[in-house]
Amino acid sequence: MISPLDPEVIFEAVNAALDEDIGRGDITSRAVVRPGTHARGSFIAKQDFVLAGLEAAEAAFVSFDLDLQIESTVSDGDEIKAGKAFARLSGEAQILLAVERVALNFLQHLSGIATLTRRYVDAVANTETRIVDTRKTTPGLRMLEKYAVTAGGGRNHRLGLDDGVLIKDNHLALAGGVTEAVRRARELVGHLHKIEVEVATLEQVSEALKAGADILLLDNMTPEMVGQAVHLVREKEPNERRTLTEASGGITLENVRAYAEAGADLISIGALTHSAPAVDISFKIKPA
Repeated sequence: MISPLDPEVIFEAVNAALDEDIGRGDITSRAVVRPGTHARGSFIAKQDFVLAGLEAAEAAFVSFDLDLQIESTVSDGDEIKAGKAFARLSGEAQILLAVERVALNFLQHLSGIATLTRRYVDAVANTETRIVDTRKTTPGLRMLEKYAVTAGGGRNHRLGLDDGVLIKDNHLALAGGVTEAVRRARELVGHLHKIEVEVATLEQVSEALKAGADILLLDNMTPEMVGQAVHLVREKEPNERRTLTEASGGITLENVRAYAEAGADLISIGALTHSAPAVDISFKIKPA
């Protein structure tokens, strides 16, 4: 299910991008194109991809003219084939020219994230493993990028530090170990919060289970080690699997299936948002 986006989040990001790109105005279009010239624009796929960012692209045009609505028969999350004109709009030519790059930037970037996410999701198909993102996002674009992950079929991890407890290696070093860190977290947070602990060895897995961690972040483990960690969890909780396992670190499209088959409930991948290549989309304008 694709997570809904707050319109204010979209317009805040879009307006910042428009201010950055247009500044005091598009002097080229003002000089070359006569005011009042009407035109039609089409977004054309130059490669196969999973769509994300239509709302952001439309918001960029609407910021200049409320009547500039994108017309499309596809939605975010749909697979678009190369050569397809998947969205169109018409309006003042100077506006179309001024906004096209910002609209394309959002479409290309967010669709790139959705496309890469879909590849990971497809790679673990027919397993019980879920692909999730991380906080490794572009400053100012986190909500849009995490939305794109859901458009690709992935799930969202924490939205921010205030969204959940995740005790990592640096926390463990400062708290004095797994047991003490979990104890402190349990004392502070409410009963509705789950506590996740990053563990790097099977000894830490056993310690975190004994301490009562709700989720184990299996950091930079091989698929074999992940399988052993999952076995420890199931051995401790044979009747009901309360503790979830999350594999993270060093996971690629080539080995993600092995981690899923090892039994990891979740696989978190920072590359979904920090390394997804932009997809190739063009915007062609013609006189009306």
